[in-house]
Amino acid sequence: MTERLQTLSGLAPTAKLPAYDRDQLKSGILHLGPGAFFRAHFAPFTDAAIAVSGGDWGIEVASLRTADVADNLSAQNGLYTTLIRDSSGTTAEVIGSILKAHVAPRDPAGLLARLEDPALRIVSMTVTEKAYGFDPATGGLDLKHPDIVADLASRHTPRGVIGYLVEGLGRRRQKGIAPFTPLSCDNLPSNGAVLKRLVLEFTSRIDPDLHRWIEANVPFPSTMVDRITPASTEATYADAERLTGRTDMAAVETEPFTQWVIEDHFANGRPAWEKVRGALMVEEVSAYEKMKLRMLNGAHSLLAYLGYIGGYEFIRDVMDDAALAALAYRHMHAAARTLDPVPGIDLDDYASELIARFANKAIAHRTYQIAMDGTQKLPQRLLEPATEALAHGDKAETYAIAVAAWMRYAIGERGNGERYELRDPRAGEIAALIADVPRTGLAISAALFTLPGLFPAALTGHRAWTQDVSDKLEILIQDDRLPLF
Repeated sequence: MTERLQTLSGLAPTAKLPAYDRDQLKSGILHLGPGAFFRAHFAPFTDAAIAVSGGDWGIEVASLRTADVADNLSAQNGLYTTLIRDSSGTTAEVIGSILKAHVAPRDPAGLLARLEDPALRIVSMTVTEKAYGFDPATGGLDLKHPDIVADLASRHTPRGVIGYLVEGLGRRRQKGIAPFTPLSCDNLPSNGAVLKRLVLEFTSRIDPDLHRWIEANVPFPSTMVDRITPASTEATYADAERLTGRTDMAAVETEPFTQWVIEDHFANGRPAWEKVRGALMVEEVSAYEKMKLRMLNGAHSLLAYLGYIGGYEFIRDVMDDAALAALAYRHMHAAARTLDPVPGIDLDDYASELIARFANKAIAHRTYQIAMDGTQKLPQRLLEPATEALAHGDKAETYAIAVAAWMRYAIGERGNGERYELRDPRAGEIAALIADVPRTGLAISAALFTLPGLFPAALTGHRAWTQDVSDKLEILIQDDRLPLF
């Protein structure tokens, strides 16, 4: 049996190793949510920044829920492999910036103690949109979210991300320690502003003095992150072992492209991320973020819903269908028409680059993975730009196709009768809305348009557009072969 990846010595020459002395590195960042995206994006960027400019910016990670990733990282002394795949082959980079892994439910007091440490100057997070506890209808705190309910009731023993941030900042204020910078890296529009609003709404309910201190002293930079990261498979682990000579149960795989746009507002320093290819420190991230959400993520969702109901397992397979690839390109250009100019970006070139990335044969990104949590993703990816397009006289046809595809996916059954789980935090509501309605485009779209807080009135009140959605949904219900619209 192959030895586990635990040290940097004796690895295969095909593995690229960290270009710094890991034994001298100290922790400066605590990251919440050490999932695949963090390991393919945040940690490699930080690893490269340390290699270029040094600094005590080692990362401790903490899982607020499941323990498997943290346990695998602990078993490997924080080491893991990032595989970079393209048509020319696969390369392996061993990442050394993670120094320790925590599992919050096992030792919540230990995690809170780490949040007090003055050496930890950034608390970053990739916890997924649904973990924040925000109400999509208002953008504010969701007072029915289980974590928010629990943490408001017991602020000193938190279990959710907002509760941990607030308690950590509160302890630092009480002890006269400078605040850390909360850094959201999740796919939320204006993620820093959203996080700030949630933290301040939370503290306004429990501690007005802490509320004022956070508002005056704590920056919440927004970020835009972009790197396609499929779920790890047995092939991931096999290739990591082949290229490193060690068993690696924390390995991830990703594409060569990587981009990170970060608002440069930090309370107490940061790594030299701007010295790493693909990172850009800016004053305001919104233009880049909107571009990515509407052009990349919107097209990704369109392809995922159409692809999954059409029997395609991976996005790369969907892109083999010339009609669907052309539809994605058409949608990207429709999305581009809703954007203001983006500094340094040619949107036509960006669309062409996205098409090539989606078609990358080395990346196995499952349509089912991308399709999950649709009610969390649709507003910023599709519904907001559709509203703007209609307001400017555009027919918003590709948005109608995408929404119809989501509604067809929400039925939870392929044309051959195969059932599948609708992985969405509002799956129960969706199922209840369409349980007793006829399986027609008109009936199902009318029911789903009433899902509270999802569709804006400007869309549901636009008769021509809702009819277009209904008509396209009827086509998808009648023909799972994905006719060309």
